[in-house]
Amino acid sequence: MVKPQSVTIPLGSEQHVSGLLLAPAATRACYVLAHGAGAGMTHPFMSAVAHGFAARGIATLRYQFPYMERGSKRPDPPALAQATVRAAVAEAARRLPDVPLFAGGKSFGGRMTSQAQAAAPLPGVHGLIFLGFPLHPAGKPSDARAAHLFDVAVPMLFLQGTRDELAKPDLLNPLIERLGPRATLHAVADADHSFHVPVRSGRTDAQVLDELLDATAAWCARVLGD
Repeated sequence: MVKPQSVTIPLGSEQHVSGLLLAPAATRACYVLAHGAGAGMTHPFMSAVAHGFAARGIATLRYQFPYMERGSKRPDPPALAQATVRAAVAEAARRLPDVPLFAGGKSFGGRMTSQAQAAAPLPGVHGLIFLGFPLHPAGKPSDARAAHLFDVAVPMLFLQGTRDELAKPDLLNPLIERLGPRATLHAVADADHSFHVPVRSGRTDAQVLDELLDATAAWCARVLGD
């Protein structure tokens, strides 16, 4: 099994963050993968996603946001988070030249990526992949956080659980429709924001992860015209 390679991602001249590059021998795309607000790039879910994509010919570059690197629980201001996204995309392009890039991540990481893309296109990025887009805080349904998505011109894939308390279907589904053909929703029955499913669903979390990975690999192939 391919092992991840530790990388250093510079942020300007005096700061850097760490990353993990996992690239299979026959890499057909690379997903620049940001972590969620509460857990870093080495969280078991992030590791499972990276290894699952590697088995499907997709490399991943996981990376830390500066606050996580410092061991803080308070996420970085959006400007710094978005600068980190840009630095990670640039590092992926440098290490895997000529490999098509996708970007996004889990929850907070996906939203920071889409904000960066909306502000100015990320070079070489063919599409955005959201592993649970955090449309609103838990218990406070709203779609205000999605306004910037209308400034994103590249294709977007939303992988969302139907029990996600941070993206109520009655708000998310109309949003996807308004975004038009650039947005694709893959709804995971019975899954929550962490893609956990209850026993009564008749499925395991591992089966759900395989569903997410297969759906994403197929979507990437369509975007790239493979």
